[in-house]
Amino acid sequence: MDVSGLVWAGTLVALTAILLVDLLIIGRRPHEPSVRESSLWVGFYVALALIFGAGVWLASGPSAAGQFYTGWLTEYSLSVDNLFVFVIIMARFAVPRQYQQKVLLIGIVLALVMRGGFIAAGAALISQFSWVFYIFGAFLIYTAVNLARQGEPDEDEFTENVLIRWSRKALPISKDYDGAKLTTHENGRRLFTPMLVVMIAIGTTDLIFALDSIPAIFGITQEPYLVFTANVFALMGLRQLYFLLGGLLDRLIYLSYGLAVVLGFIGVKLVLEALADNNLPFINNGEHVGWAPHIPIWLSLTVILGTLLVATIASLVKSSRDRRRVLAEARR
Repeated sequence: MDVSGLVWAGTLVALTAILLVDLLIIGRRPHEPSVRESSLWVGFYVALALIFGAGVWLASGPSAAGQFYTGWLTEYSLSVDNLFVFVIIMARFAVPRQYQQKVLLIGIVLALVMRGGFIAAGAALISQFSWVFYIFGAFLIYTAVNLARQGEPDEDEFTENVLIRWSRKALPISKDYDGAKLTTHENGRRLFTPMLVVMIAIGTTDLIFALDSIPAIFGITQEPYLVFTANVFALMGLRQLYFLLGGLLDRLIYLSYGLAVVLGFIGVKLVLEALADNNLPFINNGEHVGWAPHIPIWLSLTVILGTLLVATIASLVKSSRDRRRVLAEARR
């Protein structure tokens, strides 16, 4: 794709404007959104992504559009996995429901900034060193194995990282929240509120998830414009999705296994593409590996979409059976 500076600027202005609208809505009226409100916003952002993909199709053809849709779907599914950790953080720090929107929005902005930096660094590495695909692929396969072994995170398994523990000990923090403020006054002293610790927890979680998501999207497309926009559209509706799904997250018991398959597939895809374009002297004498195929984007989209559908349906069926069994046992 040959994306001009004007298109980049227009895209950034439009996406920033949408985020500012979100900020204004929350700033003026902090509240817990209803299912209807959340559904409308999630539908709006999904429709926006689909329309954007159609625009990419018209401007650059079906291949670029397929890369965007596949990347967006992958990043969106990984973002849903983020919600499990967000739920644990909100519960661990007892964040009032009406202020969780602001926490999530700030977390999303932090994630966008971090991922923007990782995207720029990843694009620069790929343009200079094609062998970096070996590292990305191996990392994704390793992540997939760990995800399949550990499953979804549990509140009892959540451990505070070094930065969170340091902030608790080193910073003067009040016992109670003061709305959504980061600082408050107590007995004439200015203190930080627990909201600051929550922000640190969310920010460090975003950083960890960016380490997984950026190699995954580069396994689908190496176009920086598509990588960036797919990430943005995947994150923009995350706040509303958090409230829309609610208790449904607990029922997606097989989502981690589905994501493990997706990450493993993309990891293998990256390694195969690295072999097909190989120039490392200690692999096949620095020659391309002829048997290593380039996996087409339509196949990637089919595998990723099929895996996520199977994982979601299997999760809901299993949860429904478990719930019926519990009710039957309670009646005995």
